[in-house]
Amino acid sequence: MPRSSPTLFPDDTSSSAATGWVTAHCDGGARGNPGPAGYGAVLQDEVGLILAELSEFLGNRTNNYAEYSGLLGCLQWVLDHGHRRLRVVSDSELMVKQIQGKYKVNSPDLRPLWEEARRRIAQLERFEISHALRHKNKAADQLANQAMDRGTGQSRAPVEPAAPLRTASKPTGRSSSITTSGMPTAGQPPSMLRGFTRGGTIHLLGDAVLPDGIFVKIIPE
Repeated sequence: MPRSSPTLFPDDTSSSAATGWVTAHCDGGARGNPGPAGYGAVLQDEVGLILAELSEFLGNRTNNYAEYSGLLGCLQWVLDHGHRRLRVVSDSELMVKQIQGKYKVNSPDLRPLWEEARRRIAQLERFEISHALRHKNKAADQLANQAMDRGTGQSRAPVEPAAPLRTASKPTGRSSSITTSGMPTAGQPPSMLRGFTRGGTIHLLGDAVLPDGIFVKIIPE
């Protein structure tokens, strides 16, 4: 039997009770446009548990390129982890309306990204995308800025997700906050990382890396 096309509900939130949905808040930006660019995203399950935090530096790109990269990152994550229903929230009105088919994609730089996004969307059972103001996308915005900071050698305080976000304990295993110490920069507190344990091994969310020469304290959540 041929696979049916995904159903788009651009402005409908009445389907939130459906099972198997992942909600992704994503954001992208560039300093200089074009300039050092990055994207960030927070993916949650139906009850608000954090499944993943994405943050990637993209090099010198435009704001719109970074926004599309965030969407593509979210789409690839859900496909890689076996999810088939995705709801995306972005503060990029241009990208949202282009994906919804309300705006044409005239930019030769964005057209391939739009086509790739549509290709990945076609692999889902259901897909929704909606626009939100930046202050409602704060955690994703912070992750995007952290990516740009890493690419430009700057530092920024850890992301503080807005309540009621909680770290997922299923299906990844037992979740925990990981406090690192040993060689903090003078005047700065130790950083807080998020991850989970499985089979006695620590797995960090996002692209976080534990440096050498530190002590780790694991706090179950």
